[in-house]
Amino acid sequence: MNIDFDKTELSVIPNFKGGEKEVRVRMFDDGANKIMKMSLVPGASVGMHVHEDSSEIVFILSGCGSVVFDGEKSGISAGDCHYCPKGHSHSIVNDSDSDLEFFAVVPKQ
Repeated sequence: MNIDFDKTELSVIPNFKGGEKEVRVRMFDDGANKIMKMSLVPGASVGMHVHEDSSEIVFILSGCGSVVFDGEKSGISAGDCHYCPKGHSHSIVNDSDSDLEFFAVVPKQ
């Protein structure tokens, strides 16, 4: 199955998970997985949250920023893959001067 994100609805979500500014997201959800193409403008973030009943895999497509995973901050850039296992917390921050684009996959567990 191919997913054409250019044909999925664009949602703009302010203060996603308590983050700064807004996140732009195109999402496919078949009930088993949420597969999202997301974008953060400079200064935007996905707020800190715990994955209580799922994990999340994030693959950085372009740009750079930071991820805070279980309280530890590290840099991320195009080609990096961030994994947040079930029961752990994370946040994604665009602390750069250009957009940060990434794919995120959240499986139902």
